[in-house]
Amino acid sequence: MAALPAVTLVLGGVRSGKSRHAERLLEEAAESAAYIATAEPGDAEMAARIAAHRERRGGFWRTVEAPLALPETVRAETRPMLVDCLTLWLSNAMLAGRDIEAETGALLAALRDAEAPVVLVANEVGLGLVPETALGRRFRDAAGQLNQEVAALADRVVFVAAGLPLALKGGA
Repeated sequence: MAALPAVTLVLGGVRSGKSRHAERLLEEAAESAAYIATAEPGDAEMAARIAAHRERRGGFWRTVEAPLALPETVRAETRPMLVDCLTLWLSNAMLAGRDIEAETGALLAALRDAEAPVVLVANEVGLGLVPETALGRRFRDAAGQLNQEVAALADRVVFVAAGLPLALKGGA
């Protein structure tokens, strides 16, 4: 089995293959894992995306729903875990009116204290168009800041484009 570092961040665009890559990292390194899901099925399209992700996963995974309580969930979990995804968690926190700086600090502390390896998936949203709305721009900026802070803490950072992983930090 491949060894997992304490914290791995897998970045990429929408439909880049980042979730599949992150799943493979855990499947190659552990006997079982927790899939910490942050998505909420707010509409039919999102429900279909969630269903597609669930279909791809088998008995290896135990799903834990954590649309807002991500730091607490990371702290409580004892098996290797995949967080999919940080970007949706951030969106949930912003829409709930949470203090993003405090939430980010709590997540970073939880990652430092985690009992098992954590693989986090996040969208790299800063590569596209500038959002038209103030909320969209605030979200883009907050996502970029969150990714930077998690990447600084992470032992390994991988960028996935077109299904191909590129090691940015800590090797492949």
